[in-house]
Parts: sequence; C-alpha cells; structure tokens
Amino acid sequence: MHSRPSILILMGSDSDLAIMNETRTILEKFGITYEIHIASAHRSPQKAAMLAAEAAERGIKIIIAAAGMAAHLAGVVASKTVLPVIGVPIPGGSLNGVDALYSTVQMPAGIPVASMAIGKAGAKNAALFAVQILSLSDKQLDMKIKAYRVEMELEVEKQDAELQKTVSA
Repeated sequence: MHSRPSILILMGSDSDLAIMNETRTILEKFGITYEIHIASAHRSPQKAAMLAAEAAERGIKIIIAAAGMAAHLAGVVASKTVLPVIGVPIPGGSLNGVDALYSTVQMPAGIPVASMAIGKAGAKNAALFAVQILSLSDKQLDMKIKAYRVEMELEVEKQDAELQKTVSA
C-alpha cells in the first residue's frame, strides 16, 4: 500500500457519500490509499479548484469526481489539473441523473473527463478504472485486477451451476 494517497475522491455534497462508498470499498479491496472531500463546483468553487490544482503535488495520480444535477464538478476539476479525472454522475433531481450524465460526459474538446455510469455502478467502475490505470505501472496491482476478473467469472459460473440444479430438478 502506498503511504501517500494515490486517489482523490471529490463529492459535491455529503448526500453523495452513500453512492461513493462503492468507490471506497473497491479502492480498499485493492489496497489503494485515497483522500476524500466534499467540494462543490457551485457552492465552494475555490476549494474544488484548489484541491484539483494541488493534487499532483500531494502525490495524487487520479481524481474521481462525483456530483448530481448540473454536475460540473468533474469538469471544473479537470480544468485545474492534467491528472486523469473520472466523473461519476449521481442520480437525483427531476431527471434522475441523466442531467448529471450529460454534464459529465459532454466536455469540450481539450478538457477530457472519463465518464462512468449513473449511480453505484458508476462509482464502482470509477474505482476499477482507476485501478486499471494505476496497474499500468504496478505489477502487483496488475495481478490483483486480473485475479479480480477471474473471481467475477468464477462467481458467474457458480451462479449458473446453481441455476442449472433448479432448472433440471
């Protein structure tokens, strides 16, 4: 495990934590250290910009930014750093996260944000995508992500075997 955090998780609101706990769980499973903050692109833009601008100096390698509704957090963060930024749209509001998805994925050319699915699946995939990026320069992490994929495959096979028992009976 790295002594300094490798990942910075930013959320627009404390209500996003229930979803972003999926990110934390995956990062912890892989032994990846992180720091986590609440910083809103609209209500605390200076804090969000500062966390992004100073992230590389603190040893951060990837930023995961989650927000709902207008969801400009990932874009604001990406504009302040050259570190990879992964956006997680949070469901909510009248469009149930579709607005957050559009705000995250529709970045102007030159300021990329990797956008994940809306909600918990996106939060989990953001962590897994970060693991994949970090595994490019970390052999142990590379072995762990490959083993994780095998575990998923074996779980599907186990589920199918159980299903076949009930169908054949």
